[in-house]
Amino acid sequence: MLPHTSTIPTTSSIPHPASPNPSLRQHFRASFLPATASSVAAVRASGTAGHRMCSVRASASASKGSGWAVSAGQEGVRMELLVEVAQSAADAAGEVLRKYFRQRFEIIDKEDHSPVTIADREAEEAMISVILKSFPTHAVFGEENGWRCLEKSADYVWVLDPIDGTKSFITGKPLFGTLIALLHKGKPVMGIIDQPILRERWVGVDGKKTTLNGQEISVRPCSVLAQAYLYTTSPHLFEGDTEDAFIRVRDKVKVPLYGCDCYAYALLASGFVDLVVESGLKPYDFLSLVPVIEGAGGSITDWGGEKLHWPVTSESRPTSFNVLAAGDARVHGQALEVLRWR
Repeated sequence: MLPHTSTIPTTSSIPHPASPNPSLRQHFRASFLPATASSVAAVRASGTAGHRMCSVRASASASKGSGWAVSAGQEGVRMELLVEVAQSAADAAGEVLRKYFRQRFEIIDKEDHSPVTIADREAEEAMISVILKSFPTHAVFGEENGWRCLEKSADYVWVLDPIDGTKSFITGKPLFGTLIALLHKGKPVMGIIDQPILRERWVGVDGKKTTLNGQEISVRPCSVLAQAYLYTTSPHLFEGDTEDAFIRVRDKVKVPLYGCDCYAYALLASGFVDLVVESGLKPYDFLSLVPVIEGAGGSITDWGGEKLHWPVTSESRPTSFNVLAAGDARVHGQALEVLRWR
């Protein structure tokens, strides 16, 4: 049976946004030093020697704010290069998504009944091309095409979701996002949430402060659940016991809100939302959120309070996770108690 397809109406009269200007691009990178040509060459050279895996290590001066270092051959390449490449990948995806946003295109229903479009697929391929050009020995796992690596496993895996919130994208609502995560042995050490229509980019790096368009951000205090503003993508995504657990939390917060997908987590990191509760998320939906939220001072775990990680290999199949994020550790703890999922 052929997949169900549909189209959305054209709005060709709406002009496409212009490409990011240099000043905005500089803001995106303000918190990280530019990579040197020798650093880039060292990483690219590492991919030509029998597919050797690069290794990331915390530098001796990391506690002083110098960040991570990547060992590639005889030269060291810092986390700044990884972030630079991630930003370029987000730029490439944004170019694709702005081209298709509020335009006519085919919508295909996948086996799980979630929609996918040519924009999802082209944006993912654009990001993969950028990443593997600089890090040919790294693995990539994309929502649309899965594992991309000659090896069956890798210490460093990029996990990509070209459009988190495809339903928002196809209905013209600019609250979707492109998600980019870098994992080291399953742990997310770098993440990006990019909203290409609003030109907003959150960057989180393990051990560093999260930035929005180059400016450091932080969560806001909220000491009690009864004062919390809560977001979830949709109440219809909860079933059975998860629905009961969500309702228990929803009934104790000040204001429950719906929609936004990954954008809700970005708002939490920026200090506008106190709590996000979701069920059934796949790893590409949340791994990039971890460094962003933690770098802003927040907490993000599963419903049992355990850290989120995914030791992905070529054999891995995305499983579902229940995710709880909070700006204030006190509200995070109270929400865990109400969920009663341990």
